[in-house]
Parts: sequence; C-alpha cells; structure tokens
Amino acid sequence: MYLPIASQKTCAAAWLEAASAVNAEHRHEAHNVVIDVSAPLNQSAADARVIGIVDDFLRNQRKMPVQAVANTIFPNELYRRHGAPHFMEKFNKQLLPKLRRSDRWSGYYFERMTAYPTRNDEPDNLLWGIVERIRDEKNKSLNKFELSLFDPERDVDNSPYGGQCLSFLSFKLLPGARKTLMLTALYRNHYYVEKLLGNLIGLGRLMAFVAREGGVDVGPLTVLSTHAVVDAPKSAHRSDVTGLLDECRSTLTAEKAA
Repeated sequence: MYLPIASQKTCAAAWLEAASAVNAEHRHEAHNVVIDVSAPLNQSAADARVIGIVDDFLRNQRKMPVQAVANTIFPNELYRRHGAPHFMEKFNKQLLPKLRRSDRWSGYYFERMTAYPTRNDEPDNLLWGIVERIRDEKNKSLNKFELSLFDPERDVDNSPYGGQCLSFLSFKLLPGARKTLMLTALYRNHYYVEKLLGNLIGLGRLMAFVAREGGVDVGPLTVLSTHAVVDAPKSAHRSDVTGLLDECRSTLTAEKAA
C-alpha cells in the first residue's frame, strides 16, 4: 500500500500535490505517501505567496507558522549568524533551555541531530559527524550517512499524540566531478496542513547546510510519510482546508499561465 506523488520542482508545489492527493483519500488519510522535490532550495514568487497563504491560515488557527516548523529541523538564522559548528553549541546550550518542553521531547529535531544521548552521558553530534565524513577525501563511501531521530528509551509510549514524528534521515551522495547530496526522510506520522510545508522547507535547509559544509551540491529530497493525514485544526472546518488548497493551487496555476 503506497501513494506516489508526482515529483515536483519546489517544496510548495510538492506540499500542494501531496496534500491534495491525501485529502482526496478516504478519511483524508493515507499510508506510505512518497513525495519527491527535485530542487528543494528553489522558490518562485508564487511559491512565496503560497507559503504566505499557509502561514496566514496556521496563524489564524493559532498553530505554529511555517518558518517556526522549519526551524525545528534546522535553525537557519542561527547558522547564518554564528557559522558551523559554533551555532550548534549556541543552540543546545543557550537557545534550547528556553524552548524545551520536557526532558523527553523538546519539540526540536535539531536537538536529536546534534545532541543525541549516549550510554556514557556524552551527547553525540550525529549531524556534524556526517558533515565531517562527507568532507573527508579519504572516505569513499557514498551511502553510509544515516541519522536516527527515533529514540526507543524516550519515544515509546501509548499516547496517540505528541512526540517525534520524523524518525530517520538517510543522506546519499551521487558520484560526479562534484558529488551531489540526496536526502530521504522517514516520518512515522505526518500532519499535512499543520506540518508538511514547514517540514519540507526545513529539510531543504538542512540539505543546504550539509552540502555547503561538506563541499557537495544539493540534489533531490524524498519524504516517505508512513502515515499521513490532511488535518483540520479544531477551530477550522473541512471546507476551510479545501479552500486553502484551492487558493494555493490557483496561485501556482496563475504563475504558470503568466
């Protein structure tokens, strides 16, 4: 059982196609939805308008805006301000204590990437380890850059809600005169209205960081949502969600027609 979404050039277009396809399914949910973004860093003027439309919808429903969702995966402004690897220490030692929800789950995937707990109580920076191995000319591997965000000691419980939804990241390198980075992300559960667009943007920024620091180019992003739902926030009706998707499609269609 799977639902393939035709590959799209940008994050906004991929979000719209995936959300529309899942919205058309029974109960507005699907399993093993495969999303592919060929150029996750590209953003047209119409894409920016779509992001703004989704942002307004989420703010009106008192949900996290798109950029805030993206920041849970990669804090782009912090990286621009402090550079690597210093911004990681800034995030974990100065910013995260102010943002942390609980010891079990801070709500930030970037914490799991850069301060994963180990048995000797010394957090492991898994993300920077991947960057260092990619930039190491002695390392000939193209397929050994895996990053687990699921932690069985913290994430296994009987609650149907909350906790981590992004479970695993698999980076790959395509050979060439200059290598190209691909990323496959696995989600155990995925809310397509509240989270997906911000997730795609955040994953694209994560790829840009790894590629820049590793000395490679950015390639396609693939996301597998093992369970996906086009959610309707409590204060919204299903017709509001359909209206959101219709408005975003009209915005992208108008750009193509121009």
